[in-house]
Amino acid sequence: MNISRRYFIKSSGIAMLGMASLPSFLQRAVAATASPNKKKVVVLFQRGAMDGLNVVVPFAEPNYYALRPTIAIPQPRRGGVDAAIDLDGFFGLHPSLDPLQPLFRNGQLAIVHAVGSPDPTRSHFDAQDYMESGTPGLKATDDGWLNRALQSEPEENPSPFRAVAFGPYLPRTLQGTAPAVAIPDLKQFKMNGGSQQSAEGGFEAMYAQTVDQAMHGVGQETFDAISQLKKINPDSYQPENGANYPTSRFGKSLMEIAELFKSDLGLEVAFLDSGGWDNHVNEGGVQGQLSNLLKDLGQGIAAFHQDMGDRMEDVIFVSMSEFGRTAHENGNRGTDHGHANCMFVMGGGIKGGKVYSRWPGMSDGELYQGRDLAVTTDYRSVLSEIISKHLGDKDIKTVFPGFANDPKQYLGLVKA
Repeated sequence: MNISRRYFIKSSGIAMLGMASLPSFLQRAVAATASPNKKKVVVLFQRGAMDGLNVVVPFAEPNYYALRPTIAIPQPRRGGVDAAIDLDGFFGLHPSLDPLQPLFRNGQLAIVHAVGSPDPTRSHFDAQDYMESGTPGLKATDDGWLNRALQSEPEENPSPFRAVAFGPYLPRTLQGTAPAVAIPDLKQFKMNGGSQQSAEGGFEAMYAQTVDQAMHGVGQETFDAISQLKKINPDSYQPENGANYPTSRFGKSLMEIAELFKSDLGLEVAFLDSGGWDNHVNEGGVQGQLSNLLKDLGQGIAAFHQDMGDRMEDVIFVSMSEFGRTAHENGNRGTDHGHANCMFVMGGGIKGGKVYSRWPGMSDGELYQGRDLAVTTDYRSVLSEIISKHLGDKDIKTVFPGFANDPKQYLGLVKA
């Protein structure tokens, strides 16, 4: 599928890369726009379709091991380090996500399993487009769900940093009339009006290259951000509380999100993505490609939580991926495009320490189309609960048009 360019043409498409000093009166003006106690959201999109069954392992599901003879994660065992980390007697974390275990035990991390989009597509491009637009199966939507959430809560004098994507392009999720900017790197500050370069290869590069290369609309919000950015020095930033971020692009983006939050520039919504999750060949089990990605993921999320400290009381971090992987491993010791997946939700505003799941089972008669974990929780229900309870936006119908939102169906993972 050729992903539509209609929303990329509307995008600022401008990379903001560095720092400029300002007169003190401008610095005070920018500081005045900040609302340190406002509720904030960080959204992670894992592009390529993460294998949720090997990330949050249903080790008490017998058919899990029958379907994955070479890549399954072993059941938890006393003293075992190369096995699933028992969370509740049924689900376990992949051992490479061990840094997240304390957050789960302390009630700061929740997991939603068997969650996803109701649309059956197995196309990366279609699935991402639907998930980021918030209208599964409908290609005519011009803006993203996260932008609409901002539109429904307008501010008279919004900070130019109210919504920031940490990457080389403005993602589908933040396309729309509400101002949003893209920041690939805080250490260099310049306007890049030419072609965008993705930091990822393969599928992720193809996604980024769909940005229209002929002309990039330059949003006023980008110029405002450039002119109002108070002087901060990324080179001198020191994570707090002993936090140790991974050196990857993912880790760097998380650190810069923490830095902007602490700078009180009015950042409310941050978006970042990570790639490499499309593991058709040699996915691995305890060790391998997936394990390496999860080490980066777990270390990065844990470092962000540690660095933010008490500020996490006002922040919710949520992850998603376009779809899951097949329940049965393929002949190349990998997995193919599936259906349901899992989401991580972290922060002081959530009821953590629990895997929320209306578990569908993995027997032959329970698998979706006979091959995938079935979706029993619509991802829009999870996001709706975060938007309504955490951000205070009650107009969910405008955020997710066409979605039969029912608060009675919420999982109860966000504190009222």
